[in-house]
Order: sequence, then C-alpha cells, then structure tokens
Amino acid sequence: MLIAGAVLVLSAGLMLDDIDGPPLHAVSVESMALESSPINPDWILEGNPQARWYEHSVSDDRAAYTAVWDSTAGTFRWRFDWDETVYILEGDVHVTDQDGRTRTLQAGDVAYFRAGTWATWKIDRYLKKVAFVRRSLPERPAAFIYRFNDAVRRLAATGVR
Repeated sequence: MLIAGAVLVLSAGLMLDDIDGPPLHAVSVESMALESSPINPDWILEGNPQARWYEHSVSDDRAAYTAVWDSTAGTFRWRFDWDETVYILEGDVHVTDQDGRTRTLQAGDVAYFRAGTWATWKIDRYLKKVAFVRRSLPERPAAFIYRFNDAVRRLAATGVR
C-alpha cells in the first residue's frame, strides 16, 4: 500500500508543480483568428483545399491539445499520427477509412480516429471542426502507472482498505 500512496503523492505533486497556464481558458469559436495550415500537397487527391487552424489549448505535458480547423472544398488523404476526436461545427465531409468504409459527418457529429490510421476526406463545400488530439502513451511503463493510479483512486473513493 505504500507504493500506491507514493504514486498518488507523485501524481498530485506533478499536477501542482507543472501547471503553467490558467485553470480555465475559454474563447468563442467566432472570435478565433484561424491561421493558414496547408494540407501536405502529397496528400491532396482532388481540388485545392485551403485549410486553417487555431490552437485553443495545449496540456502542460504537450500530450494533448484542442484546436479549431477548417477547410474549403477538396479531397485528400489524412494520416492521423495522434488519436483524434472531432466535433463537426459546420458543413459536412465524406470520410472513407483505410478499410474502405465511408461515413458522412455533418454538423453535430462526433468521430474518433485512432493514431496510426489514415482516412480520405472529401469536402464538397466547406468544413469546420473542433479537434481534440491526444498522443498515445507507450504501453509500458507510463500507461501502467496511469492505470494503477486510477485503480488506487477508485479504491480510496470507495473506502476499501
């Protein structure tokens, strides 16, 4: 049990010592000044899609960030180097995954793309999305430490001794 306590103290200490930014960062999407973010020309299959983005926030460990991204019409392949969850704000996109399945995402839809995969995106007119991006943790030892710490916190919350 001493090890579990040490992990809890260690994680709490890291959270308190490593916080650089404000505890809350809020801004309206309409006020974000999106900057040019060209799509890799080798990925473009059709048209001349013009993409822009705004980095809203980044975690202190730089393992996660949130951004708003938009693009004009075009078709391109996109490689997901990080896990990415998207929330479509405006427009729609026809997404074909690497297994050949196509799904149309439109305003209000949420989708998840696993790191290491790719998808073909076909935007007919315009698309705006919020992207929640997270670097996958290596299976060992970092992921183990997080899972262990979570298990200890759950046990402590239930009063199990």
